[in-house]
Parts: sequence; structure tokens; C-alpha cells
Amino acid sequence: MTSARPITATAREAGRFHSEAASHAGTVRSSNQDRYVNRPDLGLWAVADGAGGHQSGDVAAGIVADALDAVPSGLGAAELLAEVRLRIGRAHERLRAEAARRGGGAILATTIVVLLSRGSHYACLWAGDSRAYLLRGGKLVQVSHDHSAVQELIDEGAISAAEARGHPRANIITRAVGAGATPVELDKASDRLRAGDRFLLCSDGLSKTLDESGLARLLAADDAAAARRLVAAALDAKADDNITAVTVQVLRGVPDA
Repeated sequence: MTSARPITATAREAGRFHSEAASHAGTVRSSNQDRYVNRPDLGLWAVADGAGGHQSGDVAAGIVADALDAVPSGLGAAELLAEVRLRIGRAHERLRAEAARRGGGAILATTIVVLLSRGSHYACLWAGDSRAYLLRGGKLVQVSHDHSAVQELIDEGAISAAEARGHPRANIITRAVGAGATPVELDKASDRLRAGDRFLLCSDGLSKTLDESGLARLLAADDAAAARRLVAAALDAKADDNITAVTVQVLRGVPDA
């Protein structure tokens, strides 16, 4: 069975951050089209959830994740933000060109959510419905805002957040890297960091399986295996999609970089 496969995970620590990334194909799908970046040394983390069918999603998510993983070190805050935007923009053009080359209505696209940190601030960029959450003072807040058909219905007041979970349009995203207009449009949120903050980046295989109270409880546990714990809980809940979680903890007693 797919769920019998091991969870792929990496844990890293650098500067004032401890982060862990974990991923699994889920209980139904045979391949995992999610990709992640876990680079506390760069102050950069990301989750990409590929779309466009078998192999195409792998290609799209892999191209974007590899581009971000290769960001050079030593960049200042503004330089890092500009470099990430540039690399995602180039990946967008590359995916569109490859889709055009394949023809036949081919789609090579991926969601992306990125967390960046420099000094005492963070920034989050995203396109699609992969999410960023912040757990601070025991309260979980969704930092990102989905680019999806059901989110538009929620924003219009047509359905509730609870109704969105089982909605027939729940899997339709309205923005992605590799699809839509050029240049790709990334939304951004930013704020100050606080010691003890815990971030979660995840694909929708996690956020559509576990509710926010479950995410908060698992993210808050005092150990270094939060990402694996979240993915394992989604597997126990029979998640039918790929599942990826990247957790980032801002350590206490460590000065700003």
C-alpha cells in the first residue's frame, strides 16, 4: 500500500532556526508530486505542489524547488526577496514554454508557498493553495490566502469554510506557477519575527485533511519532529492526496542573524 511507504524527512538547524520537512504520497496516489525546500542556512523554506497530471506535476514542482534551493547565500533582505521572485518568474516562463512545446493542451504548473527570513523580519510569497501558517502565543493564524475556486466562494459569502472542505470545486486553483498570465503574480505578507514563533508551510493534502485545531496542537508539541508528526497524522486520517509539511521554529535565546 502507498501508506506503508516511509515518510521522507529532513531536519536542519542554522542560526536562530530549527526546521524540519516531511513528505509522503498519501494513502491513494502512487507518486508524490510535492517538493520542498528546507534551507535555514539561507533563511528560505518552500513547498511546491505540482499539477498537470502524472509526471508533469513532478517536473513543475521540481523545477521551482530546485531553482529556490540554488539561491546563493549572503544576500540581504531586499536582495533575497528579489532573487526569489526572479527565480520563480523564470521557472514560470520555462514551464509555459515546455507546455507549449508538448502541445495538446499540456499543463505544467505548480503551487508555491515560500517563507523568507532576514534579521528580525519574515516575508511569505505564494501562488495557489499551498499554505503558510504561524503559531504564536498558542494561536494559529493562516498567513497566506488561497488562490482557489472555493476560496473565492468563501470570500463572496456563498459558502462557509466548513462547506469548502467537501465542495466539488475544492481542487480547482486559480493561480499557479506555469499557468495563467505572464509574469506570474505572487501575493506577499510580511511582519516581525518573535522568539518562539512556529511556522508551517504545507500542501493542500495536509490542510484539507486536518483542521486548524489539529494543526495547532501538533505544531505546538515540544519536540523537533513536528513535520513528521503532521504528515503521520494526515496518513492516519487517510489523506487521499500527497502530503508535505515544512515546520520552522524560531529558537529562543539566539540573536538575530
